[in-house]
Amino acid sequence: MFLVRTLHKWFGLVLGLQFLIWALSGAVMAILDHHKVSGEHALLPVAHLTSAPNPRPLAAVEAAVGAPVITLELKPLFDRWVYQATTPNGVRLLDAGTATPFEVDAAAARSLAVARYAGSAQVEAVRLVEDSTHETRDMVRPVWRVAFADADHTALFVSRATGEVLGAKTDTWRLWDIAWMLHIMNYGDRQSFNHPLIVTVATGVTWLALSGLILLFRAFRPSDVAWIAAPFERLAARRRGRARVIGTPSAGE
Repeated sequence: MFLVRTLHKWFGLVLGLQFLIWALSGAVMAILDHHKVSGEHALLPVAHLTSAPNPRPLAAVEAAVGAPVITLELKPLFDRWVYQATTPNGVRLLDAGTATPFEVDAAAARSLAVARYAGSAQVEAVRLVEDSTHETRDMVRPVWRVAFADADHTALFVSRATGEVLGAKTDTWRLWDIAWMLHIMNYGDRQSFNHPLIVTVATGVTWLALSGLILLFRAFRPSDVAWIAAPFERLAARRRGRARVIGTPSAGE
């Protein structure tokens, strides 16, 4: 029992800080407004074009792409109708009216982001992101990061391949992401909660709970729980007394 008590003490000392981190990070994630965390409040709905499409024939589109077309989608993109052609070499965008290929450059990304931005702040910076970052880890890259000069440091992300606004990140999301990192103990890509560190800590926590339960029962003496057993003992005594009265022979017998 000395070994159990010693291990419990040291495990509690080491894991106590992680318990506190779990509690605080969980509270932060629960308190933050999930609408602000998702960034949906920073995005306007996709505007519908009032003009009808006047697309070029598919043969002209295929000739302009210069590669076999696997799928072809006609869709609105800000102020124009476009073809989104998927080829073995990737996705290509073409102006639907002229079948002219075009790319989503910094200027186009800026215009697309401003059209979807729900605030009134000015654009602060436009930057192409090709590597995985904490903000773009769930996005297909490369993407344009369009930052706005508002109080929440909102950034909209525009796909360079399709021109779609893939999402918005704010300081609220960044705070939530730090809490998420601390909660799942993944200090790298912040995605997986099935990794050796958290499994090891969870094993230690399980041992801490079991050893604490053992020590809890060992710490109690019969006198500590006498107030719990007393009503049952009195009830049993009354029943034994009644049994003796019933079993006592009468004077004439």
